Amino acid sequence: MTDPWVALEPGADPAERVRALRRAHETFTQAGTVPRPVRSVVAESWRRSARAGVGPDGAAGVELTDGDLLTYRAEHPLARVMPLFRELMGTFAADGEHLLAVCDAHGRLLWVEGHAATRRRADRMNFVPGARWSECAVGTNAPGTAVAVDRPVQVFAAEHFIRRVQRWTCAAAPVHDPRTGRVLGAVDITGGDGLAHPHSLGFVRAVARAAEAQLALLTPPPAEAGPLLSALGRDEAELSVEGRRIRLSRRHSEILVLLSRHPEGLSGEELLCALYAGDSVAPVTLRAELVRLRGLLGAGLLASRPYRLAAGVESDAAVVERRLKTGALTAAAEAYTGPLLPASQAPAIVRLRERLADALRTALIAQRDPDLLADWAHTPWGEDDLEVWRALAGVRPAAPVRARLAALEAELAVPAGRAPARTCAATRVQRPLA
Repeated sequence: MTDPWVALEPGADPAERVRALRRAHETFTQAGTVPRPVRSVVAESWRRSARAGVGPDGAAGVELTDGDLLTYRAEHPLARVMPLFRELMGTFAADGEHLLAVCDAHGRLLWVEGHAATRRRADRMNFVPGARWSECAVGTNAPGTAVAVDRPVQVFAAEHFIRRVQRWTCAAAPVHDPRTGRVLGAVDITGGDGLAHPHSLGFVRAVARAAEAQLALLTPPPAEAGPLLSALGRDEAELSVEGRRIRLSRRHSEILVLLSRHPEGLSGEELLCALYAGDSVAPVTLRAELVRLRGLLGAGLLASRPYRLAAGVESDAAVVERRLKTGALTAAAEAYTGPLLPASQAPAIVRLRERLADALRTALIAQRDPDLLADWAHTPWGEDDLEVWRALAGVRPAAPVRARLAALEAELAVPAGRAPARTCAATRVQRPLA
C-alpha cells in the first residue's frame, strides 16, 4: 500500500478486497490474530476495540437526546464552523448519496446530515446525532478512529469492527483548536464503496484544515498569558513562554514542576531530597543541572537563593487540581491528559503524580457518571483500573463492560466481593528512566 491511511489502491478490486477483509475479520474475532491484507492502522484499531470489550455484533448507543443534545452542540466549538462544513460538503453528500457527520472529541455524533434515503439506512445502525461512535464504544470506524489516533483516516467496508457497519465506507479527519492544538472532534463523510478513494480522504483533510483556519479567525486573540508548563502525560515537559515552546529534559521537567508548585522557592538541599532517592548525589550535580536550565530558559526566569521562578508559571497539573477543588469534575477530567511525568522516579514527582491521579479517579468513582468512568477506563492509565471498571459496571452493565471486568478480576485474582488492593493508575504506566 503506497499510503497506509488510504483503504484501496487505485485499480484494486473492491469486491475482492471486501472478501479478503471479511475472512481476516473472522480470523481476528475467532483467533485474535490479524492476517494480511489488513492495514496496520486497522489492525491496531481492531486490537484496541477488542481490549475495550467491543463485540463484533454490538451496536452504538445514544447518549444525548432532545434538549441535552441541542444544548450541548449549541455550546460546542464546532458549532461555529457547521456553516462551513455544510458549504463545503453538503452538496457533495447530497449528490453522492453520502452523509456529512461531525463528532466531538469523545466520538459522540453531533450532526448527521445528507441524502435522505442514506440517513434512513444509517438510522437503523444508530448513526444518528447523540450516538457515541468512539472506538471504545463501537470499534473501528472513521470518526472514532480519527479522534483516537489524531489523524485523518479512511475505513472501508469490512475494516469496520462491528459487522452491521461493514456495508459502509467512511473517511474522517480530526479538527483541532487552533490556539491550543486540542482535538475538538472530527468531520466525516460516510456512504458506499465509492468513498474508498484517496480523494475522499484528501477531501475531509482539506475541510478539517479549512475549519481550523476559520476557527482561528473567529477566536479572539488570547490575553497576554504567563509561562505555561505542560507535564501531564509527557515524559518530558514543554514550557511555553513569550511565544517560544521549550522542550525540557526529564530532569529539567522535574525541577520546573517542583518550582512551579513552590513559588516561595526551594533550597538546594530541598531540591536534592525531592529529586534524588538516597544521599548518593552530590550538590554539584544539581547545581550543574540548574546552570544548564537557566541557560535554556534565558535570563530572568530562574532565580536562586533560594531557587525559584521569577515569574509565575501555570501548569496543566495545577489546572486539574483547581478544577477538582471547585467540583468541576468534567472539566478536570478533560484537562487530565495523563499521569504527571510518567517516566519520572523523583520521589516528590512520584508523590505528586499518585496524589493527583488518585484524587481524580476517586472523584470519578464517587460521581458515578458513566461517560466519565468509560473515558477513564479506556485510557492507557485506566485500562487495568479494577475499581473504575467495577464502578462502570455498576452504572453501565453492558456486556463488554462486564466481560472486561470479569477478565480483570480473573487476571488479578480478586474475588468479586472483596475490595482490590489499592493501585494508583499513575504507577501502572510508569516506565523506568532511560
